[in-house]
Amino acid sequence: MKKLILLVVSIQMYAGPTTFQLSSPDKNINVTINTGEITSYKVSFKGKEITKESQLSMTLGDGKILGVKTGMPKIMQRSVNQDVKPLFGMATTYKDVFNEISLVFKDYNIVFKAFNNGVAYRFETKIKGNIKVNEEQISYKFPTDVKGSLHKVSGFLNSYEENYVDDKISFLDSGKIATLPLLAESNGIKVCITEVDLFDYAAFYLSYDGNNGLKGVLPKVVTKDSIGGCCPNFERLPFERANYLAITNGTRTFPWRLMVLAEQDKDLLYNNLTYLLAQENKIGDASWVKPGKVSWDWWNANNLTGVDFVTGYNTNTYKYFIDFAAKNGIEYINMDEGWSDQFDLLKLNDGKVKIGTNPSLGGGLDMPYLFNYAKSKNVGIMLWCVWHVLDRQMNVALDQFEKWGVKALKVDFMDRDDQNVVNFYEKLAIEAAKRKMLVLYHGAYKPTGMERTYPNVINREAVQGLEYNKFTNSCTPENLAHIPFIRMVAGPMDYTPGAMTNANEGDFKSVQARPMSQGTRCNQLALFTVLYAPLEMLADAPTAYEKEPVILEYLSKMPTVWDETMPIDGKIGDFAVVARRKGTTWHVAGVSDWTGRKVKVKFDFLSIGKYNAEIFSDGLNANRNGNDYKKTTQTITKGEELTIEMASGGGFAIKLTPLE
Repeated sequence: MKKLILLVVSIQMYAGPTTFQLSSPDKNINVTINTGEITSYKVSFKGKEITKESQLSMTLGDGKILGVKTGMPKIMQRSVNQDVKPLFGMATTYKDVFNEISLVFKDYNIVFKAFNNGVAYRFETKIKGNIKVNEEQISYKFPTDVKGSLHKVSGFLNSYEENYVDDKISFLDSGKIATLPLLAESNGIKVCITEVDLFDYAAFYLSYDGNNGLKGVLPKVVTKDSIGGCCPNFERLPFERANYLAITNGTRTFPWRLMVLAEQDKDLLYNNLTYLLAQENKIGDASWVKPGKVSWDWWNANNLTGVDFVTGYNTNTYKYFIDFAAKNGIEYINMDEGWSDQFDLLKLNDGKVKIGTNPSLGGGLDMPYLFNYAKSKNVGIMLWCVWHVLDRQMNVALDQFEKWGVKALKVDFMDRDDQNVVNFYEKLAIEAAKRKMLVLYHGAYKPTGMERTYPNVINREAVQGLEYNKFTNSCTPENLAHIPFIRMVAGPMDYTPGAMTNANEGDFKSVQARPMSQGTRCNQLALFTVLYAPLEMLADAPTAYEKEPVILEYLSKMPTVWDETMPIDGKIGDFAVVARRKGTTWHVAGVSDWTGRKVKVKFDFLSIGKYNAEIFSDGLNANRNGNDYKKTTQTITKGEELTIEMASGGGFAIKLTPLE
């Protein structure tokens, strides 16, 4: 939904020069575009050179190269200043303010947009019938071998779950590639590169071009694959590819290539350009899309304690999850791997077989009973699926899920972003929307604004989240301290916080059936504010939370979508502090890497009046015992400043409620 404030369109249809200028509305960003032999552009920020001339083109199957030997284009220009009101988001209103220039050629356009905090461009084609796209040239030429923070991956089969590497971009030489978003720093300005509006096409990665630049690398269409890989057989492994990226409609828009620009690290903590550049809602009425929290079973391995039944993949266990959710205002429960045969979604776990790594105990599942019981308690149920199984059984499985009353799907292990799999995402979004089901993609590529186009696609993984603590020691506070500045720029993120066993650096062990987090209890609490997840998992067992009523009370009242967001402070890879408002209540939280530190929070964002502040902070012994925390209360007024100490791997969380 949009509220239009100002829309000024200036259309100039003339043959102009071969160099064009585009500035952001505040004039701080300037884009110089050159056409002719090859189309290129360069970007400056407040007079600082951010990129040198960076070439762009698209090669079609018939040999035509868009963006090369262009001649003189006609020009269309417009300026937009409007409010966009997302169905759900980090604020009730996003300011959509930009200047735009379209270079109009016979069969295609190249469109550039300049926002006050970023630059984007894309191709638009207007060719009858289908076209084949063989290659796309994407480049970012920097003045020097700039510093970057990036995910290095070995190829096009991955789930965007690596640790961040902080190094010069030349680290990506010799064929190494990086996923998006990738963060670079040029002349002191942060440059976060990603893409938006990815449909019926291949995603792009980045590699070093050998001359202070990055170049786009895109996966070709997969012509043959086989079931195999993880867990096992959860993936489809490509073993033959075509020589082209996509066969697609010749009249279409292609993905936006976006650079988010920021002077300060903290400016990256709140960004909505991916949402603003995405296509608008395609599913029609989306009033049934319901964000909320999810009580998750898989991370805690169904380890309920103190109950009078054997826990596992059985009716009694999930009845307990439903009761817990209903009692604490939690909107959903997740039935993850184990509720069915992984490769036949119509074959329920009967309580007699092993599924995955966890034995099914206690007598199987009565799905009609559980769904009726959940409905009576006003709790929705989410079901987990292997993607290629759901793809094969889509209509019959979704029809069965609809009869049961499934509210959401967690679809896993795509681990690819070639055209074939990108199209699966959209196909499932459409079919799930027909049945009023939410979709959460795991084993997924980064968000590209799909939550605006298909609002039922409510969340996305594409991050090394808490699950890694079950089987590695790589999910560290150091890596976490990168995520809000880089991955979160792309969109919503299912990190799955909420561990109730918390370990300092020396005591951590990966234990699959009884996992713990790295860092402190308050680090975990802070993530419910610092990270944006409209469908937010509570990772630990219901009984683990019930043993800590103070923590449960805090988490049960946590919003997952917000009316306002304010970045407070941060340094990439070190710490992040964010404030978010829901109604009249503010939540302020921060996380730190393995270095303990003090941070100052100035409450100048509050309205006039007094607030009751509930403060969760690391305990005096949190450096020795990650579970140690303290809760204090005090009165805070607008403009006050509070100094908070975070332990190693620590954090804090503050809830501010206005006093009458």
